[in-house]
Amino acid sequence: MRLILIGPPGCGKGTQAKLLAKRKTLEHIGTGDLLREAIRNQTNVGQRAKPFVESGHLVPDDLVNDLIKERFEKNDRPQNFLLDGYPRTLAQAKALDKVLEKVGLPLTSVVLFEVADDEIVKRVTGRWSCPKIGCKATFHIFNNPPRVNGLCDDCHTQLVQRADDQVETVKARLVVYHNDTVPLIPYYKEKSLLHEVNGSGEIEQVYSNIAKSLNIHGVC
Repeated sequence: MRLILIGPPGCGKGTQAKLLAKRKTLEHIGTGDLLREAIRNQTNVGQRAKPFVESGHLVPDDLVNDLIKERFEKNDRPQNFLLDGYPRTLAQAKALDKVLEKVGLPLTSVVLFEVADDEIVKRVTGRWSCPKIGCKATFHIFNNPPRVNGLCDDCHTQLVQRADDQVETVKARLVVYHNDTVPLIPYYKEKSLLHEVNGSGEIEQVYSNIAKSLNIHGVC
């Protein structure tokens, strides 16, 4: 089984990727992990990517594509895998197709998480955490609210919200998703690889939605 997960930021891709990888014995390939490994091992791609990572800038498409290519050119390339966070753009998707075609490992399925933008905003902006070192408790104002509004249940420290979880940041990330990643939907639909899955609900319910969708097509 060779899968890609795509969907808006905050839709739960990371959580479901870990579950699928564990339960279906797939190698979970995340570009972040590959980047850190390449930088640590001082590979050619790692050395080229290091300045972008250290400055906090996005790594360009060509470097991310080379990173994926580097992984699949190794002798221990995975036969069964799950790609999480890549491809994000149509150019990346086409580059991936060439890499997988070269090694004879075509994609099995692409899982699309369908979650409305307003639900994404509600999910992400509801997250608050305790900044106290040694505590770091997390809360959600809708799903797991603190007993006293704004205060940590465990140490009573004032809760904070990450910059990435603030409304304007989330909305900006959604704009990028719609502009850059949504074009992948018709691309993979035309290849008869796309499985559209309801990404709303509890973790196990969403996992069940994925499993049922893949079972329908005989790949899970």
